[in-house]
Amino acid sequence: MRIVLSLTPATEERLLGALIGAGHEIVARPAGAAELAAALASLRPDVALVSSAPGLLGTAVVTRATEVGVRLIALASGEAQRAHAETVDAAEVIDEAVKWPALDQMLSNREPLEEAPEGPGARARGGTLIAVWGPTGAPGRTTTAITLASELAAEGRRVALVDADTHGAAIAASLGLFDEAPGFAAACRLAGSGGLDLAQLDRVSTAYRVDRGEMLVLTGISRPSRWPELSAQRVEETLAVARDWVDAVVVDCGFNLESDEEIMSDYFAPRRNAATLTVLAAADRVVAVGSADPIGIARLIRGHADLAEIVDPARISVVVSKVRTATVGLGAAGQITGALQRFAGIGGATLVPSDPTAYDAALLNATTLRQASPKSPALAALAQFTRSELVPLLATRRSPIAAPASRFAPLPA
Repeated sequence: MRIVLSLTPATEERLLGALIGAGHEIVARPAGAAELAAALASLRPDVALVSSAPGLLGTAVVTRATEVGVRLIALASGEAQRAHAETVDAAEVIDEAVKWPALDQMLSNREPLEEAPEGPGARARGGTLIAVWGPTGAPGRTTTAITLASELAAEGRRVALVDADTHGAAIAASLGLFDEAPGFAAACRLAGSGGLDLAQLDRVSTAYRVDRGEMLVLTGISRPSRWPELSAQRVEETLAVARDWVDAVVVDCGFNLESDEEIMSDYFAPRRNAATLTVLAAADRVVAVGSADPIGIARLIRGHADLAEIVDPARISVVVSKVRTATVGLGAAGQITGALQRFAGIGGATLVPSDPTAYDAALLNATTLRQASPKSPALAALAQFTRSELVPLLATRRSPIAAPASRFAPLPA
């Protein structure tokens, strides 16, 4: 079967090898709507698999597919993209997270994919996946990820904290954990061999005690050169198992969203940014972190635009760290929110006050922000964000599960 692909980098990485392995011919991989419409007209493929992002799927593309008799299947990453696909009259719309066996059957039978059952009898998808991303320049991404995970644990949830940064993993050092045998890389290797299960996740993770709970930490790769161990397929399978392991999976992502490396003759070569792109595509919520200074805000605005091309904007929450008048001027909060709204259309950002004393204490003692400075204003802002934005999200995913016994002995009275 001759197929045109116009997908997000992470989805293409996940499906491309399976499509080629099944004997399908990939005749084009257009990067935009105009290029896609031209490819449909000139190549006349059997099927076009197209992301439902507005920049790729439009009325012109759907019309051209109908005119030349091409079966168009739209892959939507959320309700906003599904609604967009329906607006442009796409006949077949499926979940972007579709598994290969289901898509293979759909391609073979030329029948629309059956939707997952809904209602009281439907099976829950599992735990919530929260990705913490930020542009280059140390905006506080790792500290934010640790704080959000620890606050969820303090709410009585079973939480996993994962370091998927292939450029500069820092969670292990931040919490004083050994990183000679990175837990996330070990989990990915097990996933690649088909041996990853809940018991293995317990084995390769490290339990870190926080107030009223614990985090199960999967540490990141200690050397950036080990990034090929975190392939898209391995990361996707590891995250899928982790969803059934805990109530919430908080993932610290790398900063780089580039996909130029996808333009390669070797379809099966590993991609440096595959881990980040895969996490973002799978996440139920993406927390985009920026730094409150002129350079940091500019990077956040540009990065948010790139992020919105691969993630449904409805799934993105913005957190601005280190808010202070010294770098922004008087009325820092108003200036920041105004700039974000004016230049990026971002509203409702959470502003985290600068508190270097608390952050330094947490780093010095290799502990969480709450343990280092429970009265920190920065902690108060992130705790409020957790309660208002993340806890309700967990409640809509599944009911709390009974947590297994802690690996720690009870604290003395």
